[in-house]
Amino acid sequence: MEKRNEFLNANKDIVSKVLENQPDDEYLYDLADLFKTFGDSTRIKILYALFEGELCVGDLATILKLSQPAISHQLKVLKDAKLVKFRREGKVIFYSLDDDHVRSILSIGMNHIEE
Repeated sequence: MEKRNEFLNANKDIVSKVLENQPDDEYLYDLADLFKTFGDSTRIKILYALFEGELCVGDLATILKLSQPAISHQLKVLKDAKLVKFRREGKVIFYSLDDDHVRSILSIGMNHIEE
């Protein structure tokens, strides 16, 4: 005798809605990669520092008490994820949060852990 799962499709309306609107796998993988970027405490510290305003690598190295190469490596990861942007002023490169979405993600995350 076959066992039946009584919860299978218990809410058909929601199941149908999710199936109709679920993004494709590539989109979801990209979203997962974005959230993986937030999985490193050094990168979070950099983003938190940039929350206050633009900073150069030397500023970030002083704040985080890390070497400039270590900071530069993490900034590259953050740039690749489009979480930070940069501008050059002479020989100095200043970094800032890429846009208000990044600021919102950080704010919401901080509010979530404070609850």
